[in-house]
Amino acid sequence: MPPAHLTPSEAARWAARGGLTLPADRHAVVAATAEHIHSVVAVLRELDFGDTPPASAHRAGEETHDAAV
Repeated sequence: MPPAHLTPSEAARWAARGGLTLPADRHAVVAATAEHIHSVVAVLRELDFGDTPPASAHRAGEETHDAAV
C-alpha cells in the first residue's frame, strides 16, 4: 500500500519537527522533492540484490575484470 501524498503543509510540519524553518513559498517544492525521492527509493527497494556482497566486502583499489576483452 503506497503512502499518502505528502502535502505542502505536512512538508512544513516535518521540516519544523526536524528543526528546520521552511519559508511558506518553499512548502510545495519541498513536498514535491520528497515525493520524488520516495518514488526513487521505492524502486530501489524492489531490486533483488541476491548474491551481491555487502559494501564492507569491497576493497578500494582492487578491481576485477571478469568480462572478456
